[in-house]
Amino acid sequence: MMEPILKVETDARGKFVERKNRFLGVVDIEAPFESENEEVHIRDPGRLNEILYKGNTVILKRAENEGRKTNWDLIAGKVDDNWIFVNSGYYRKISEIVFDHDRISPYKDIDSIIPEKRLGESVIDFLLKQGEDRTWIEIKGCTLAKEGVALFPDAPTARGKRHIEELRKAMKRGDSAGLIILVFRPGAECFASNENTDPEFADAFKGAYEEGLEVHPFKFKFEEETLYYLGKIPVC
Repeated sequence: MMEPILKVETDARGKFVERKNRFLGVVDIEAPFESENEEVHIRDPGRLNEILYKGNTVILKRAENEGRKTNWDLIAGKVDDNWIFVNSGYYRKISEIVFDHDRISPYKDIDSIIPEKRLGESVIDFLLKQGEDRTWIEIKGCTLAKEGVALFPDAPTARGKRHIEELRKAMKRGDSAGLIILVFRPGAECFASNENTDPEFADAFKGAYEEGLEVHPFKFKFEEETLYYLGKIPVC
């Protein structure tokens, strides 16, 4: 099943040159025109080593905001025969589409959705209200996969661990909590926390999952400027 859920227009294709810092990269644009050493904004702070390496093919979207230091946003990079979506600026929009989709959404009869709601020492992506019930939802994007297993995170994330810990506290107070994983690796068959990269996050994830954290790994494929929903995969 491939269901189109979001159109993301792109404007250029080129070869990745280098990553200057977490949010800034350099690309040699090859089409529809040629331009060397164009600086591009990288929204995903992860390592992305399997995607952002010298010579790999990437696709870009021209920035819409005036006054930007960079003229381009990185949208996706090639891995084998697939475009891997790497722009976290779309995560909120994708999540809202999921919530609003009768067949895909794991949450029914939603009365209200409050984005970016403070919870303890963190800001959680969404608070869902269903009657008297409250569900805290955190969204994570997953661009790494090994041997059919989608893995998060691809770099140590103290912030991600803190989010999980706040969700655990919310559950102990009587609220519900969920973790939605946007998996952008079409070949992934299941999802797991990346214990080798961040054992502290993995421990927090394991504890929360055992305590009732709802984990929803949704798999997507980016192709021809369209993000397709492929289905939900299990936790390994």
